[in-house]
Amino acid sequence: MTLEKILMSRAMTSRTWFLTGASRGLGAHWAEAILARGDRLAATARDKTSLASLSERYGDDRFVPLQLDVRDSAAVRDAVQSAEVTFGGIDVLVNNAGHMLTGAVEEVEEEQARAQMDVNYFGALWATRAVLPGMRQRRAGRILQVSSFGGLVAYPALGIYQASKWALEAMSESLAAEVAAYGIHVTLIEPIMFPTGLAAASPQARQDPAYAYARQALYAGAAASGLTPGDPAATAEALLALAETPEPPMRVLFGTGGLEALRTEYSGRLAGLEQWDHVARLAQGKPSGS
Repeated sequence: MTLEKILMSRAMTSRTWFLTGASRGLGAHWAEAILARGDRLAATARDKTSLASLSERYGDDRFVPLQLDVRDSAAVRDAVQSAEVTFGGIDVLVNNAGHMLTGAVEEVEEEQARAQMDVNYFGALWATRAVLPGMRQRRAGRILQVSSFGGLVAYPALGIYQASKWALEAMSESLAAEVAAYGIHVTLIEPIMFPTGLAAASPQARQDPAYAYARQALYAGAAASGLTPGDPAATAEALLALAETPEPPMRVLFGTGGLEALRTEYSGRLAGLEQWDHVARLAQGKPSGS
């Protein structure tokens, strides 16, 4: 979509958004852009006082700050219902709340693994389920799931974090097929590399010397990948463009350099499956009756 068409679209439409994880990182940039566009926004944070500056600038008629822990499914339903009552419905859901647990699979404690899934996967699931009845009734809606480049590939020392994103990917792809008949579009946003402070603000697993090489492999791989950090503020324009696109994609990368890495990854997967196709055929067995 050209810039001219985006501006024309903005002049003609006004949307209501529900954005989780709005107090920092990409979410903070997106909240600003949504409100600057003239749209209405219900924004959530674990501490809604972090959203006070937005309240002061945009008032109660277009902005509602909500204190929310997305792990609490009942609280998520209540927050969505509150936004629907205030604004009359939700046009765009952005599931952005999340954290990134770093640690080898053996290093991660049970409670850390559960918390990672509770926030990154179940939190998005609860919010998605909460907005669906209203969207189905209106036969329109956008659900933007903030996944990760790590939802498409997996690296050492990030296995539990990436598992939460792979779960989000599978759920969202199934959901897209389920709700397309109701005019609801689902898009997985795959940010590649943005300096948002996510890792520093996230819990870390204990470090076992036995897996020092795995952490070194992670950092060495990132350095050798050729990926360069993008501008977090620039992602806001991309988010608005997605919301305004009549036929949005199932998946979209935010940032550059990822396509080549994915070509390498997926060609390697196919080559491996082809190499071991004889085992697949062995497992198939003989046709019945032969």
